[in-house]
Amino acid sequence: MTRVDVHAWIGGYPWRHLPSHDAQSLRDAIEREAIAGAWVGHLPSAWWRDPAPGNRELASALAPHAGVLKPAPCIRPDWPRWRDELAFALDHGAPAVRAYPTLAGLGPDHAAWLELGHAVAEAGMVLVLTQRFEDMRQRHALDVAGDLTAAHVRALARGTRAHVVVGAANRTMIEETHFGLTAAEQERVWYDMSWLWGPPDDELAVLLTTIGANRFVEGSGWPLRLPEQLRAARELLPTAPERAEFVAAGTLVRLAQKTSSIAPPL
Repeated sequence: MTRVDVHAWIGGYPWRHLPSHDAQSLRDAIEREAIAGAWVGHLPSAWWRDPAPGNRELASALAPHAGVLKPAPCIRPDWPRWRDELAFALDHGAPAVRAYPTLAGLGPDHAAWLELGHAVAEAGMVLVLTQRFEDMRQRHALDVAGDLTAAHVRALARGTRAHVVVGAANRTMIEETHFGLTAAEQERVWYDMSWLWGPPDDELAVLLTTIGANRFVEGSGWPLRLPEQLRAARELLPTAPERAEFVAAGTLVRLAQKTSSIAPPL
């Protein structure tokens, strides 16, 4: 199975210095871990009112790494002409787009939030979300936006046919989301394991037992976290049966594209 990091960024971070955050450094980091590619967002765009310039910067930075680093442009569905950004993502071969509803002040029941879910499903793309960037204890005093909530994800799963990856989710959020959905809705939501503890809590092992390895994909959160943690998470699993392969990124794309062929037009 080809390993792909579906939750990575390039670009600076507004709240602290990052020693490495360019495309070549990301490529070097994943190649050291035998990871074949990554879905890459533009980190600063998460805080910009208009993410369009960041999407252009992302595409330009990734162009020399085509085939390895694939863009996951940022969409803000309450901003004018946001559908142009979705079209831009499709034109550049993006397998996924990103959204940050809490940074934009969008609640789970905001009409634009569900409209984005419908549009992403119709486009046959995956929607990548991020619960948090840093632990609460690390955050700058000006970093006041709340974490992504389970209600945001459940609203998408219930109200649209979007395929969703939730990055940097903790065990509580994953359980609150997963067990609040029907079996059919659960099949369209996946999680990375970048914020799940190994020993002594063994959160990842517990979740692999209770909700299954088929709900997890590989995502590191680079450059805020390290790709090495993906290998560590596997090696620290307590027993061999739980060392199952996680879902491949290509599988997510194929499922999303299959859904787009049967999704009704907006």
